[in-house]
Amino acid sequence: MDDLDAKIAAMKAAKAPPKRHQDEHYSQAQLAWRMVIELVAGLGIGFGIGYGIDALFDTRPWFLVLFTLLGFAAGVNVMIRSAKEIQEQRLAELAEEDERTEDGN
Repeated sequence: MDDLDAKIAAMKAAKAPPKRHQDEHYSQAQLAWRMVIELVAGLGIGFGIGYGIDALFDTRPWFLVLFTLLGFAAGVNVMIRSAKEIQEQRLAELAEEDERTEDGN
C-alpha cells in the first residue's frame, strides 16, 4: 500500500502545473519599470488637473506648473513607498532563508 501511495505522489508531482508568472519573483527591471510608471503617472495626472483648471479659469500657466510639481511630488512619494515595500519583502525572504539554514544545521 505504501508503494502505491508513493507512486501516486510521484505521478501527482510530475503532473503538477508549472508556476504561474504572478507567483514568480519580480526581476529588477520589472521593479524599475513599476517605479518609472508611477512617477510618470503622477506627473501626467498633475499636468492634466493643472491644465484643466487653467483652461477653466483662464489662468495659464499657474495651476499647470503648481499641479505638475504636486504630481511629481506625489509620484516620488509613491516610488519611495514602493521601494520600502520591496525592501521589506526582500528582508523577509532573507530572514526566512536564514531561519531555514539555521534549522537545517
